[in-house]
Amino acid sequence: MHAEILNPQTLLSRRHALALLAAPLAAPAWAATGAALPQITLAGPPAIVSAPLIHMAETNALQGVAQRTVFTAWRDPDQLRMMAMGGKADVLAMPSNVAANLFNRGAGVTLLNISTWGALWVVTRDAQRKALADFKGEEIAVPFRGDMPDIVLQVLATKQGLDVQRDFRIRYVPTPMEAMQLLITRRVSHALLTEPGVSLALRKTQSFPVGLIAPTLHRGADLQQEWGRLFQRAPRVPQAGIAAVGGVRAQPQVLAAVERAYAQSVAWCRSNALECGRMMARHIDLLTPEAVADAIGVSQMNAVPAPQAREELEFFFGQLMARNPGLLGGKLPSTGFYGGAGGV
Repeated sequence: MHAEILNPQTLLSRRHALALLAAPLAAPAWAATGAALPQITLAGPPAIVSAPLIHMAETNALQGVAQRTVFTAWRDPDQLRMMAMGGKADVLAMPSNVAANLFNRGAGVTLLNISTWGALWVVTRDAQRKALADFKGEEIAVPFRGDMPDIVLQVLATKQGLDVQRDFRIRYVPTPMEAMQLLITRRVSHALLTEPGVSLALRKTQSFPVGLIAPTLHRGADLQQEWGRLFQRAPRVPQAGIAAVGGVRAQPQVLAAVERAYAQSVAWCRSNALECGRMMARHIDLLTPEAVADAIGVSQMNAVPAPQAREELEFFFGQLMARNPGLLGGKLPSTGFYGGAGGV
């Protein structure tokens, strides 16, 4: 038994992936026997939610239920959706709304936990801008149009009477790394980033040779604090977690092992931030150990089983439904969506 890290795979076309929604996934042979899986594939983005998955793969934390454990990265939400629907992974770190949308569209998704509760900031060259309203009239680079973190930005703007398209100049870019590059090369003065991209940008602007040309950057609007202030709730957002897809959902002992190992890896990463950063930097381009360690220090990492997170998720989902029901596939997900310890 061993673990390894895989590079991103060539994935299905959108047309093929959408067609898969109409076809039920056949249960693999091992699902009926309860034998150890030949392999379990974990997948996640270049974000802090993936750090525990990488630790799980490197330490072979699932050796009791799988002969091999591998990790592969997804680049953007479209690739994530195709991986989930195409059977290219068993457990994926994903934004909470994407998990709900896939579930409601019949893709076969069980949410196991929410583990990222706060990792979004507007990073800025202007230290005086501390709240979202301070950026009115300004250009902001925003990744993943129509997905996290754009969704959170739009909800928070609307809540305080602002219109993202009218009151800001939004420059949409494909990925957070591209938003960061625009910021450090002075092509924009503000960017909405998620950790560890925030910490990476801050470190890059203080290092040689980038520091010679890049502006000094600051954490501007903390979207978690904005959420708490505007909705009079705890300053945290159920942003992302891990979900099981496909045939592995029929193996409760595997899901329990994944949940347990992920929670243990979260705790390990929080206690060993720099070593966790070294692991993550080995497998995701552009990241540095120090930036990941910084990100772990400021991110709200806490693996809450999906049933326990349901109340906060449904409040968050309610805000999305009021804005655009299509973000969730037209409705709140049913009880069957909430797996995790104590789930059904």
